[in-house]
Amino acid sequence: MNKAVILVGGPSRATRFRPLSMHLPQPLFPVGGQPIIWHQIKALSKVKDLKEIILIGFFEDYIFQPFLSKCYEEFSGISFKYLREYSQLGTAGGFFHFRDQILRGSPKNIFMLYTDICCSFPLNDLLAQHERHGRLGTIMVTKVDRSSAHLYGCVVVDHETKLAEHYVEKPETYVSDLVSTGVFVFDQEIFNFMAKALEKRAAEFEHEHAQENAYGRYEDLDNTQDVNRLRLEQDILRAMAGDKKLSAYMCTGFWRQIKSAASAVPANALYLQKAATDGSVALATASSDGPEISGSVYIHPSAQIHPTARIGPNVSIHARVVVGPGVRINDSIILDNVHIKDNAAILHAIVGWDGRIGKWGRVEGSKVTNSDDIDEVTHAGVKVNSICILGEDVHVKDEVFIRNSIVLPHKELGGNKHNEVIM
Repeated sequence: MNKAVILVGGPSRATRFRPLSMHLPQPLFPVGGQPIIWHQIKALSKVKDLKEIILIGFFEDYIFQPFLSKCYEEFSGISFKYLREYSQLGTAGGFFHFRDQILRGSPKNIFMLYTDICCSFPLNDLLAQHERHGRLGTIMVTKVDRSSAHLYGCVVVDHETKLAEHYVEKPETYVSDLVSTGVFVFDQEIFNFMAKALEKRAAEFEHEHAQENAYGRYEDLDNTQDVNRLRLEQDILRAMAGDKKLSAYMCTGFWRQIKSAASAVPANALYLQKAATDGSVALATASSDGPEISGSVYIHPSAQIHPTARIGPNVSIHARVVVGPGVRINDSIILDNVHIKDNAAILHAIVGWDGRIGKWGRVEGSKVTNSDDIDEVTHAGVKVNSICILGEDVHVKDEVFIRNSIVLPHKELGGNKHNEVIM
């Protein structure tokens, strides 16, 4: 059998995803008509002999229960479990801490995925290469522009042997344009390797602490926290590459991170376009008595769309949304219970839950052309040209234009706003 672990983080993280993560956890935010984490689970459900998916994070237990209950119904034959970390143990620390539960049933292979990524997820191909090469682990990599490679974990790969020869997390100088996608598969022996890495960290920490005492410096150090903290990138992947125990699989499909709130819009577009080819999400189709649909569009069955509205491309419209006559929406996400009145326009934007857009209102962001447009939405405290984001319960009055702005929840906007962060 095979298992999978998805690292979902916690409420103290994903601060760049605000104001959207103020309403619900980032992994449950909908892109492409489904929660971010659903797309990962959907891909994992297609992996041969995969029997269990475990979520590990800092959220309260009840946060994911409704979602996991739906997963039990949708993905039969797979069991789901949420395991909560009660202290910050690093990106690999929680994985190692819950090793007994992960190893229960003696899985042959264990997938590990970060939750803040959007990907085509060729997991069966990844697994096939991992089993063919017989290394301790396999990392999925993708090619990025050389100018942005330093923002990621860079991997030097021998293209003949497919071995990862070197791994560096966010290097200061150019190392490679092949970067980690946050998708891995390991043999169960990975936990022995991690145990040795922890022993090494403990020995190094004890040595450093002894030197501190020798020189009369008695800082109040939290020994337990530092010793038990295990970083996947710096402590594990780098060592695996050095020991020739890590192979690399090249992802040729789409991939991007979902770090900031603005990054949800291009991720939404990628998943909708994928759904148009594989049917993973039911997309809207044009009809004689319905709105004009162009490109890939998801519309929840409970939404009410006026026949004269023009929707698409790359639009997700969620539950109980009401769209009035003459409305234009493209490259946007419209969340639950939003009402958009006559002749309004929503372009390159996210409208949060329970929002209201008045007649002839306009909510418009800038089209995303590169990752810098979405990863950094402010510069020196000023909003840069990017996706326009309205938080929960934001009301835009009639004929008001909100452009390239971020609006926190529960605001009423009676005048035009341009390139502002509205607190």
